Amino acid sequence: MPQNKFLFGFLIGCIFLWANFAHASQSRYGGSLVLAVSSDPKTFNDIVSTDAYSGAITAMLFEGLTSADPFTLKVIPNLAKSWDVSPDGLQWTFHLREDVQWFDGTSFSADDVVFTFNDLIYNPEIPSPSKDVLTIDGKPLKVEKIDEYTVRFILPVKFAPFLRSMAQTILPRHCLFGAVKQKKFSFTWGTFTPPGQIIGTGPFMLSEYHPGERLVFKRNPHYWKKSSQGGALPYLDKVVFLIIPDEQAQLLKFIDGELDSTPVRGSDYPLLKPLEAQKDFHIYDAGADYASNFVTFNQNPGINPNTHRHFIDPVKLSWFTNLEFRRAIAHAIDKNKIIEILNNGFGQPQNTPMSPSSGFFYDPDVTVYDYNLDKARGILKQAGFKYRHGNQTLEDPQGHPVEFNLYTADAGTAGRVQMAAIIRSDLEKLGMKVNLVPVEFNTLVNKLMSSFDWDMVMIGLTGGVEPHFGQNVWYSSGGLHLWDPHQKVPATAWEKRMDEIYDQGAQELDENKRKILYDEFQRIVADQLPVIYTVLNMDMYAVRNKFGNLKPTVNGGAFHNIEEIYIK
Repeated sequence: MPQNKFLFGFLIGCIFLWANFAHASQSRYGGSLVLAVSSDPKTFNDIVSTDAYSGAITAMLFEGLTSADPFTLKVIPNLAKSWDVSPDGLQWTFHLREDVQWFDGTSFSADDVVFTFNDLIYNPEIPSPSKDVLTIDGKPLKVEKIDEYTVRFILPVKFAPFLRSMAQTILPRHCLFGAVKQKKFSFTWGTFTPPGQIIGTGPFMLSEYHPGERLVFKRNPHYWKKSSQGGALPYLDKVVFLIIPDEQAQLLKFIDGELDSTPVRGSDYPLLKPLEAQKDFHIYDAGADYASNFVTFNQNPGINPNTHRHFIDPVKLSWFTNLEFRRAIAHAIDKNKIIEILNNGFGQPQNTPMSPSSGFFYDPDVTVYDYNLDKARGILKQAGFKYRHGNQTLEDPQGHPVEFNLYTADAGTAGRVQMAAIIRSDLEKLGMKVNLVPVEFNTLVNKLMSSFDWDMVMIGLTGGVEPHFGQNVWYSSGGLHLWDPHQKVPATAWEKRMDEIYDQGAQELDENKRKILYDEFQRIVADQLPVIYTVLNMDMYAVRNKFGNLKPTVNGGAFHNIEEIYIK
């Protein structure tokens, strides 16, 4: 009898605990997360997207076969539950999850994977930035369906970052095959598309888009991920992105309680830190950001087929293609002043395309250009430039005054307008006349990617841990080879060497040998200065204390696990 009483009590206790647990789990569902984005997306079509704002939005909607663990950076399964590789490393077989549905209830399958690669990425008529990264030794991957939930990739040569590259988002064949057949895909799923027609597999579905105001996402009821207890995810009902171009306005809306999180610039820290307890939030400092801030000059020698005029004035082109001119510019940028004035001391000078947060592939031993205006003037004089009016006006060897436009986005992260203003002031001390021209972000993208109508630009690119994924920037024929894109053959010996490094690095499976190659790549960039880096911001953000399961990292940000986050 005592034993029976004990068992009865034990069972009652288990039931009580389970009831409490079930109630706690159930109480996690509901509520909203309100964030801000600085610009409207340019497109909802992730295959042709090239800007960070569009990418931040499409990341909510689409997923890849793999992803990266935000803590260890190791590749982990996503839409693929597992994979096998042949002994020679050339054949990879992916076993897809069978419980994934698209937003419209259609089952995800191998057809979607084959379609994404063969009909979209490798389609010569579709301008996909992924094409550069996923072309190995000049050849595409061969992608074939084995059965409904099995896909095989056949590589032309060994490809070291292959698994990491399989984070490439997959799009639905049943929704988009018609657009491809009609040759309309590149203009499909633009920002004019009704939200309900944009179909993905992600944790949230786009439900509203009001240009210039907000984007609203609702919970995906078909989402495949489950909690550790087997419950449905995501927990939140809604995620809202308010479109707020001005960074100061974002900050004020966060303080007023209209936003649940905001990036924290170093200049914001003294204002926000004393308010943590009163406003019930916490500031997270995850370390140096991956995202770069740099200036670059237009070195495109081409002729506009519409106007039959040079994309860039030949006089300016002669300056911008002159390495000594760029070296002088590098010595004239006071990075420490930018950190002190704009970032309140939070930040560090950037000298290489990789961030220290990238870890293994980061090389700190590159050429560094100290702030030295006398050295900069000496370099210019040595290159044949002359000063007039007591060092007030700089002229080139042919007597042309050095004057050009500096473009940057008029709103967005990293305070680039203010940074560009400091750089303009520095360059004017060298006798140059620099016209600062802030423009709307999408206008700037159009200048860089389509019209090529610009002189100098202050911009940034997102980074990461895998150097190869910057190939569309550093490869001479790459679409994001900003200073001189789409070269048919490398324009310079160093660009030719960069192509060789990227070809060799992609095929080298020995990580230590890959590091030697990518260290050389970073030294070439520092020596040749196709872009001139400024500073790395610290990855800081303020988040309200009301959220559970918040696990911020420098690799994933505050909301990398957005499907698990709930309101406490």
